[in-house]
Amino acid sequence: MSETIIETDSLVRRFGDLSAVNKVTFQIGKGELFGLLGENGAGKSTLLKILTGQLEPTSGRCAVLGVDPAQDPLKVKSLIGILPEVESPPSFLTGREYLHFIGLVRHIDDIESRADKWIDFLDMNDVEKVPCKDLSKGTRQKLMFAAALIHEPQLVFLDEPFSGLDPRYQKLFREHLSGYLERGGTVFMCTHILEMAEKMCSRLGIISQGRLMAIGKQGDIVQEGEGLDGAFMRLTEREGTRT
Repeated sequence: MSETIIETDSLVRRFGDLSAVNKVTFQIGKGELFGLLGENGAGKSTLLKILTGQLEPTSGRCAVLGVDPAQDPLKVKSLIGILPEVESPPSFLTGREYLHFIGLVRHIDDIESRADKWIDFLDMNDVEKVPCKDLSKGTRQKLMFAAALIHEPQLVFLDEPFSGLDPRYQKLFREHLSGYLERGGTVFMCTHILEMAEKMCSRLGIISQGRLMAIGKQGDIVQEGEGLDGAFMRLTEREGTRT
């Protein structure tokens, strides 16, 4: 494997008696687009929140770009980009104002030109001065995608990034991420859309009830005669789902 960007070792996160993440161990190398697949409640978002310093693990350890998120969450957040599952730009800011806010927080010198680039790329010129509360779900998702990548981080975490997007912007997102990977970036993506994972991911992990059931390239996970959907059902059917 190339340079290790993310590493976990026996990672556990409990909420009372519920083990949302249960002894998860894996590594992700530089330049990978890693897709974490699982049903709703399987533990995808909880794991992402641990890796991005939003939740502390109950036990185990992890490192992101060489930093322990539990010990230095602000450092990790300064190094990465995050697209959360629920798009939530401040309702009182316009789209352009929100990108400027991100630029101030991340100390971006050329924020005006970067904001122009993203507004043009995502066809938001007609809504850039509209308050975020009045934007459509898809437009808010586009704005959050721009905010996650506008500072050109080494690593970006995407939680259900294609939610609310029409096929045109799904394609634009995929193309942009392809270029981002070619420039040396790394992507950790949580999704339950198997078709997107098949098209995009260099490696996959399947999680169910907090346990990592399989990890590897698609050919390592899929058995003869089944597709990724069949492998997903096989690996998760006896585990059920969590809320």
